[in-house]
Amino acid sequence: MSETGLWLVIIGMGTITYGLRAASLLLADRLPRYTWLVSFLRFVPVAVLSAIIALETFTPDGTLNLSPLSNHRLLAAALAILVAWRTRSILWTILVGMAALWILQAIQF
Repeated sequence: MSETGLWLVIIGMGTITYGLRAASLLLADRLPRYTWLVSFLRFVPVAVLSAIIALETFTPDGTLNLSPLSNHRLLAAALAILVAWRTRSILWTILVGMAALWILQAIQF
């Protein structure tokens, strides 16, 4: 793909994304609200974020790696889950998880 074609795709997708979001905001008062749909849509961000995190945790090099000795991300994620469970703090979970990942990558055991 040429550079011009790439820019056209980027601008086109940005325009489509903006148009969909603007239309949903402008038409929100005119559309009926279904309580089941609203409750369903509350889980979408959590599901998407969980999928992204799981993919990066279990496939750090593009292949499934469940070995805690060679997958530093798996160990750091386990520690972050433990911190999240004990503290219920997003900030501490992120800080401890990232610090654990950096330390594990630095020592390369």
